[in-house]
Amino acid sequence: MRTLSLLFTTVAIAADWPQYRGVNAIGVTNDKNLPVEMGPQKNVIWKAAAPSGHGSPILVGPRIFLSAIENEKLYTIALDRKTGKELWRQESPRPRKEVMQKTNSAASTTPASDGKIVVNFFGDFGMLAYTVEGKPLWQLPMGPFNNINGHGSSPILVDDLAIIVCDQDTDSHYIAVDKKTGKVRYKVERPETTRGYVTPSVWRPKNGPAELIVPGAYVSSSYEVATGKKLWWAGGMAWQLKGAPIVVGDMLYLNSWETGGDTETPPAVADWAEVIAKNDANKDGALQHPEAIALGMKSERSFFENDLNHDGKIVEAEWNFVKLHRQAQNSVMGIQLGGRGDITNSHVKWRYRKSLPNCAAPLHFNGVLWMVKDGGVLTTLDPKNGGVLKQGRITGALEQYWASPVAADGKVYMVSQAGKLSVMKARGEWEILKVNELDDDVFATPAIGDNRLYVRTRSAIYAFGL
Repeated sequence: MRTLSLLFTTVAIAADWPQYRGVNAIGVTNDKNLPVEMGPQKNVIWKAAAPSGHGSPILVGPRIFLSAIENEKLYTIALDRKTGKELWRQESPRPRKEVMQKTNSAASTTPASDGKIVVNFFGDFGMLAYTVEGKPLWQLPMGPFNNINGHGSSPILVDDLAIIVCDQDTDSHYIAVDKKTGKVRYKVERPETTRGYVTPSVWRPKNGPAELIVPGAYVSSSYEVATGKKLWWAGGMAWQLKGAPIVVGDMLYLNSWETGGDTETPPAVADWAEVIAKNDANKDGALQHPEAIALGMKSERSFFENDLNHDGKIVEAEWNFVKLHRQAQNSVMGIQLGGRGDITNSHVKWRYRKSLPNCAAPLHFNGVLWMVKDGGVLTTLDPKNGGVLKQGRITGALEQYWASPVAADGKVYMVSQAGKLSVMKARGEWEILKVNELDDDVFATPAIGDNRLYVRTRSAIYAFGL
């Protein structure tokens, strides 16, 4: 309990919201007197027009930073925190245009700042850094990336490093650079995982090195921050992980969901030797699309998704990922931190497998674990054992949820794609205090600071407060 109290003491004195979902992605502050009722004409401190972008706003010192796209150009933008006035914008190079799904954006990432510099990342270029006053510091071209949905992970700043996860269908890795110079310190290959959209979190134990926790498709891993040395890993994850892991004290809470992972019992999937013996009609040691139809890849799209390097054939390494994908099971889990090596059986304390979010990360607040699923299904769990406290629908807010919930002042805030901003009373037996309606779609996770709730819609940013 002492570790937990120290964590929230740190949050209490941290006036900034310096990265995706605030301090270490926990989504919680000690701000007070936050509003329940909000809307285009209700409790608006200010409203500022902003270019499109799915990245969340961050709050650092007197400024707000965000990613944006306007007229096909990519920007890092700074606004005045008190008024919403634009202070500066810097354009990123854009040497290519990623292929991505319609609900993604070329400006889907959230910047990170330590109060001196601001670091950003775009899948169509790489990583960039500026002073908080807008002076360019360095650029690090990266990619191109092999992810048919587009990039989704955001950078974080840890000690003297800027870190970005680049999980993709081939060449999954994360990279750590010197935050002052942009020089690469190290790159960690992650060949055991395919595409994902996770922003990592950090655990600082009382004894031992700081750990970077990077969930991925099929397996989640921890690395020593300073060196990239792999410390532990846990299997049993779903495909295409999203959001962020949540560290509270010495426990890790992690959501893992993707289509097809809700089966009660994983199906049997043949090994490569059996598959190739039965289906390799032309005897070339690989599977072309006609040979894979009998294996469930009837459409060209399904074959393309499993042909990870898109060379027109599936080889053994790719089939092994097909097997992992088909046998993956969705779950939210509680993991005891502090292990080494394979901790799948020793440190995964519980799993809960029903009504899980797609993109929205879990929230730990007031001794309760909160999850919101597409369709407005809200579930609260006991973080000690994963037991359900309450489950139901948020009446009036039944859409998709790309944004993750955030909390302060005894309230939990969550916003649907359609701009339904719900305010919940923060207890296990939750109740709806208000469902507010905004005037545009929302993909970005809100930020909290200054006793205000900052919400980015597709066309504007609101500062709501009393």
